[in-house]
Amino acid sequence: MSYDILTILQEKDPTFSKGQRRIARYITEAYDKAAFMTANRLGKTVGVSESTVVRFAVDLGFDGYPSMQKAMQEMVLNRLTSVQRIEVANNRLGDQDIVSMVLHSDMEKLRKTSEILDREEFNAAVNAIIKAKRVYILGVRSVEPLANFLGYYLNYMFNNVHIVSGFGTVEMF
Repeated sequence: MSYDILTILQEKDPTFSKGQRRIARYITEAYDKAAFMTANRLGKTVGVSESTVVRFAVDLGFDGYPSMQKAMQEMVLNRLTSVQRIEVANNRLGDQDIVSMVLHSDMEKLRKTSEILDREEFNAAVNAIIKAKRVYILGVRSVEPLANFLGYYLNYMFNNVHIVSGFGTVEMF
């Protein structure tokens, strides 16, 4: 959407039902919290059903609740200070096991990568490395440890692996 959700809420306020008005009021007053709530949790917080929250998002012009939530999260990132963002993250985590959350997040990212990875392009990259006379691995700044890791293991398989690393482009030249 071209403008933030608070503007949309203000414009559509006269058309809201009683339940929708409760959702809108909560988002307006606590958008930093609402942005990271599931539709179910937001509904329970304001006293409406999950389906009411989803219909509310659609009535506002979003494809569904996830796209409305994304719009709220973008607004939070644009409006909150660093300290406020830390508080939001802390509220979002609550009493949950952080290790489990991180591992589940990583598993989800691996699953998504597996779904979108083009197998033909991946095989072409592997074949290019196998056929290469020399393999150069470039890694600067925060990626340098990954370049060293890859180079270390490729050196077991190939003779001419060269790691190019440093803190910036000037050092490489």
